[in-house]
Amino acid sequence: MEIVSNLPLYAVIIPIIGALLLIFIPEKDDEVRNPLTLITSIITATVVILIIQKVFAGNILSYKLVEIMPGLDFAFRVDPFGALFGGVASILWVFTVLYAIGYMSFGHNRRRFFIFFLLSLSVTMGIALAANLFTLYLFYELLTLATYPLVIHEGQEKDHKAGLRYIIYSFSGAGLVLFALFATFGFAGSLDFAQGGIFGEAVRTAPMALNIIFVSYILGFGVKAAIMPLHAWLPSAMVAPTPVSALLHAVAVVKSGVFGVLRVMYSVYGTQALIDLNIGLYVIILMSISIIVASIIALKQDVLKRRLAFSTISQLGYITLGAALLTQLGLTGGLLHIVNHAVLKITLFFCAGAIITMTGKERISELNGVGKRMPITMLAFTIGSIGMVGILPLNGFYSKWYMMLGGLEGHMPIIIVILMTSAVLNACYFFPIIVAAFFKKGEFTPAKGIEAPVSMLLPIAVLALTAIVFGIKLDLTIPFVQDVARYLF
Repeated sequence: MEIVSNLPLYAVIIPIIGALLLIFIPEKDDEVRNPLTLITSIITATVVILIIQKVFAGNILSYKLVEIMPGLDFAFRVDPFGALFGGVASILWVFTVLYAIGYMSFGHNRRRFFIFFLLSLSVTMGIALAANLFTLYLFYELLTLATYPLVIHEGQEKDHKAGLRYIIYSFSGAGLVLFALFATFGFAGSLDFAQGGIFGEAVRTAPMALNIIFVSYILGFGVKAAIMPLHAWLPSAMVAPTPVSALLHAVAVVKSGVFGVLRVMYSVYGTQALIDLNIGLYVIILMSISIIVASIIALKQDVLKRRLAFSTISQLGYITLGAALLTQLGLTGGLLHIVNHAVLKITLFFCAGAIITMTGKERISELNGVGKRMPITMLAFTIGSIGMVGILPLNGFYSKWYMMLGGLEGHMPIIIVILMTSAVLNACYFFPIIVAAFFKKGEFTPAKGIEAPVSMLLPIAVLALTAIVFGIKLDLTIPFVQDVARYLF
């Protein structure tokens, strides 16, 4: 049942209100700014949880702001897919804010940082809860503008170079999305998301045009999704503070790109249109290349955050690969990886940030023995690494399991080979870090203490524990993801 609700609007507006309030708080007044930022993110997450409860009870929440013209609205409409993405992003944002409070206590320009941190939350909620391509596109553009000041936060020359690359890549991708958006409206007369797609007879009468439009969408959204060879902005953006890196890689930017790709596949084209146009196979080939090549490049990275960056590029490919199988099991695996990858990768980046903050060491070759001095941090890193490889009892196993089942269901056993090869490569670039940290001798002396501050360590520990719980208590995630897959499929 579709019901009109203000809740989607609240999820977008509340972070904006929090950001505006931060403007009036003095730069050095951490005692007011930090709680306000955290409370704003908690309230936003609470609103999204209320949305999730209503949506998974069988409701679709909608709220129209402006009708631009017939068939073109600026509006929100929350279905199970939007609720899933919005829930993952808003809940993990709370942990990221808590972590950032500790991390930024060592930094500068904290007021500006947290203002754009909250604005990025608002924009991400707009993407998740958008009713149509037009609304999603507007927020997609705003996400670039909101996160750009976070990428260049440190203000050094390398930061501005990375920020410029980020802007060029993002706006170029958005330009392709805009072209595809106009073409879609011309063929379908609407940009609204719908079960089964919106193109109708155009699939039969104009297949070549729809293929061109689809390629434009894939390339456009694929920039933020870091699909190779459109990925170069992501490793260079690692100059940003670690909380920003965590958002870029696990929650906001890259997941918004993947969200856009999956929206186009299942809410604009639809399963049958993708099958009729034979699009899935080409996406599978592209994603398979991205998964393997990014993993190989990750092996060669000595800078910890860059290794995690190329790991992200590989892991994001899993999500789109699962969706491109055009089977319900494959789609379930891809959607499940949105959740599992977010929890695991944000844990890994938090650990990396704690190590860098407390020791000043950024290179893997410098981390011999760090596990003996930062045991909680490195234990959490170990949990995240095992989960990324896909080993039981961690949650990452089940994403790949469903994708393998989807490959068999779609008569493509080669998918199992690709995923197993990737798992071996993941082990090759994660496990040596763990071995060096715990079992190699090194002259390791923390610069500012043994472990990170509690505000940084607590999110690390809770998220690592969450990865274990999600791997054991499957009823916390899989039934909801299966509902989303059934809705989209």
